[in-house]
Amino acid sequence: MKPFSYDDLQVLHDIARIIASTQDLRSQLENVLQVLSSNTGMNRGMISILDRDSGVAILDVAHGVDIDGLDITYLPGEGITGQVAQTGKPMVVTNIGKDKQFLDRTGARKKLNQCELAFLCVPIIYDDKVVGVLSADKVAQEVDSQKYELQLLEEVAELIAKAVHMRAIEEENRRLRNIIGRNQRPSDEIIGNSKTMKEVFGLVSQVADSGTTVLIHGETGTGKELVARAIHRNSPRVNGPFVEVNCAAMPDTLIESELFGHERGAFTGANQKRRGRFEEATGGTIFLDEVGELSSMAQAKLLRVIQERQFQPLGSNSMVKVNVRIITATNRDLDQDVASGKFRADLYYRLNVFPLYMPPLRERGGDILLLADYFVEKYAKLVKKTVKRISTPAIDLLLAYHWPGNVRELENCIERAVLLAGGDTIESIHLPPSLQMKTVAPERKHHGKLESLVNTYERSLIIDAMKDAKGNQSQAARLLGTTKRIVQYKVEKYAVDAKRFKAKKA
Repeated sequence: MKPFSYDDLQVLHDIARIIASTQDLRSQLENVLQVLSSNTGMNRGMISILDRDSGVAILDVAHGVDIDGLDITYLPGEGITGQVAQTGKPMVVTNIGKDKQFLDRTGARKKLNQCELAFLCVPIIYDDKVVGVLSADKVAQEVDSQKYELQLLEEVAELIAKAVHMRAIEEENRRLRNIIGRNQRPSDEIIGNSKTMKEVFGLVSQVADSGTTVLIHGETGTGKELVARAIHRNSPRVNGPFVEVNCAAMPDTLIESELFGHERGAFTGANQKRRGRFEEATGGTIFLDEVGELSSMAQAKLLRVIQERQFQPLGSNSMVKVNVRIITATNRDLDQDVASGKFRADLYYRLNVFPLYMPPLRERGGDILLLADYFVEKYAKLVKKTVKRISTPAIDLLLAYHWPGNVRELENCIERAVLLAGGDTIESIHLPPSLQMKTVAPERKHHGKLESLVNTYERSLIIDAMKDAKGNQSQAARLLGTTKRIVQYKVEKYAVDAKRFKAKKA
């Protein structure tokens, strides 16, 4: 075997420096693939990590391949990647266009002349065990020696082995936290058993123990503040303050003083020194509700403090450093606001590090009755009444209503009903007039409860399938075992916004 060229030795040196850096593991591996692409001609590099229990190879990091939103796996022995993961032996395909074992699940090479490409794949071994797979393709005419190219790729695999091993552990821990989080409510105040809420619980459990900035999206009344509090209470900052700021309620003239404080005499009426909300939240969490309502001037000031983690109070000559976690929430479509110039793009990207979507009540299926029962118990105890149940006709009305005010509207509705109830049961007459108007037509009254429950469950199934299919109605139809035409009809019938589930391109 001929020795490595000077250029390839330089590549190995650059990769060793990347692995020794203080970057997070994912960034290290992405940079390694970039070096391979730029300096060796090995394009569309990919690193898959192995699940220790099943042996499944999970595509984790890629360069020159768009895997955002994709969940690509290879069973042991499946395709070239699966074979290398199973056997621990490298493989070369000199013409991927004619090799049936080459699966190209990412679709990155569909528009290329595959007959001109060679595919190289080597195992990543740590502590005598295969922990991952490194692969890339290269123009076949540029491959002078298959053994030489494989040896170079194997050297790279050896350099990154520990990083890949640690990355696999990271992902395994993340999946375990997600599984645990799906089965545990992060707060007694957050009620829900639907699939969408379990996903929220999983995300909360994942992000709570970090210091990552969170942006909670959702309609008014969905419980965004409760989720922000749950993140704080499950974080290492639990003993620090939780400071809530309603951005929509602050005029521009007071925003700087409210958030950053002022010295005595800084302006007319400033009779004493005042600490700002950011300073009050030091060591804890600041929750900026309705952040999308901030004016352009307020957005600029907020961006500066997020970037520098320090600020200058009004009238002061000194800087105040703060150690706070920032959680924000909005009911606006900030993507659209950024596109129209209403919201600063640089601030949006600073806030939207970990987006979390709170589903509206109409997408939560059986959670309506779960929440209703919870509020009945809460307010019956509060007003010292013996109300214990909701009648069947009242349940029909609750399930048939579209809940534009979400959980907050449901809570107010049940509070009113408990106050009006004369016995131990909430009847239809105790519900607000807006719900009474939703009574089913006379010819359908005998099917009221069953039909409402079926419709609610069917809508929930459609939403779950659309979410899993990322807005693709054909794929959703396959998941549900039906036709695209039926899915289209149901999407229109239940007013499901298909665009919201589509994966956004970077």
